[in-house]
Amino acid sequence: MKQPRMSLSKWTRRHSAAAYRCVADRWRADRWRGALRFLLPVAIVATTACSQQLIPNTDLEDTEENRSLVEFCELYRHAVEHRDIDKLLSFAHADYYEDGGNVDATDDLDYAGLKAYLESEFVRARAIRYEIHYRQIARNERNGWDIAYTYSASYKLPDGEREVWHREVADNQLVLVASGESYKILAGM
Repeated sequence: MKQPRMSLSKWTRRHSAAAYRCVADRWRADRWRGALRFLLPVAIVATTACSQQLIPNTDLEDTEENRSLVEFCELYRHAVEHRDIDKLLSFAHADYYEDGGNVDATDDLDYAGLKAYLESEFVRARAIRYEIHYRQIARNERNGWDIAYTYSASYKLPDGEREVWHREVADNQLVLVASGESYKILAGM
């Protein structure tokens, strides 16, 4: 028995739908290949970047040297919070010098000036909360290290008969040099 002939419009619809599916499938495959060409290098870079281990709560690569420097800086931070002037002075190098980050020489501090500041102004604080986020460690020309960090300091000062909390958030840099098995601070306290 002879099959009825398909009308031209049915044939066109059937074959054009198949052709459309073929083109759509090819288009989807091309999009995936294009996406993979873009995403694969991105994934490799991200995996490589993520594989670098950081010291917790820092932006620093977890190396023995960086860990040792951060541990010393944490001793300094705790001495600030405990208002331990003797310990802070023991951390300062004999050649300590702070220029205040400007050209005004009146706010510069050497070791004697640091000691005078700690004993007159710093001691006024009734309580201190000092948090540090370490951002970068770099070797410097003094054969030491520049430790760039952001700090958040909250401190309570007397104000007449009451005590008032103050807060400061800023960037700072400690300059360290090796001293025996530890370090000393040349600037930045």
